[in-house]
Parts: sequence; structure tokens; C-alpha cells
Amino acid sequence: MMITIIAAIATNNALGKDNDLIWHLPADLKRFKKVTTGHHILMGRNTFESIGKPLPNRTTIIITRNKNYFKDGCLVANSIEEAIKLVENDANIFIIGGAQIYKEAIEKDLVDQLDITQVHQEFEADVFFPQIDLSVWKEVRRENFTADDKNKYDYSFISYQKKTI
Repeated sequence: MMITIIAAIATNNALGKDNDLIWHLPADLKRFKKVTTGHHILMGRNTFESIGKPLPNRTTIIITRNKNYFKDGCLVANSIEEAIKLVENDANIFIIGGAQIYKEAIEKDLVDQLDITQVHQEFEADVFFPQIDLSVWKEVRRENFTADDKNKYDYSFISYQKKTI
């Protein structure tokens, strides 16, 4: 089982503000859909509520401390570890946010890959992605793109794999 964090982060590691995305980057949304379709996606309750509904053709697992939380069409877990145990017959699991879930998954060493969209701009934010520790993570692929009429900012798709010791 491969566990991948997938996130779009700004140059200053900004993720969002007021429980919402800061930028609109259609190329990132298209790639997110392509990569996660058919798989389990794990997210915190705030991230789920900012999306508002289960995403089509994916199994949504919401992580919350609220033991009575329920959302139709979703699985609910009270920890990341419990969420991972709910996954059946899926070789690729994606953790899609938010900041607290990303931080906890990295600190608990549960993640095999980082799939990052780097937005080449700094933004004012209230949530940030953890600093990527290059002594732990190795960049294995990068695609760079310049802004265009649909995508307002320069961006890169960057894949990291955990270094083996």
C-alpha cells in the first residue's frame, strides 16, 4: 500500500485561508482529479466541509475526533491510523488535507510519497504545509509550467519519495 500526500502549496508553504483555497489553478484541479479518481482519499473534517460533498469516483474518509460525526456517502475515522485501516483493496491512498492532517501523517512517518503542486507565488494564509525536509525526501520528478490564460500563476508538479536508509 502506497500512501501519498497530495497538496498544492505556495512558495511560502501557504495552503489556504479561512478554510478555503487561496488561488484557482485549473491545471492542478484537473491533475488532482486524474491522480485520485478510483482511490481512497483521506482528509480532515474541515477540509471535507470546505469541499462540501464526497468527490465522485473516490472513497472519502473523513478524520475527526467527533465520535458522532456522520456524512452520507463517506467513511469516518477518529485517527489517521484508523482511516488507513478502513482502506480495502486499494494500492494507492491519498491524504488530501488539511494542514494538521499533513503534519501528523509526516510526523508519524505514515507517508511514502509527496505529490506537490508548487505555486510559484507567495500568499497570505492561515494554514501552511510543513517544511519538506530534504534529508528525508528526494525529488524524483518535476514538471514546470508558466502562467497562461487559464492558470494565473507559474507552477510545478513535483514528486518526492522517502529516502531509504
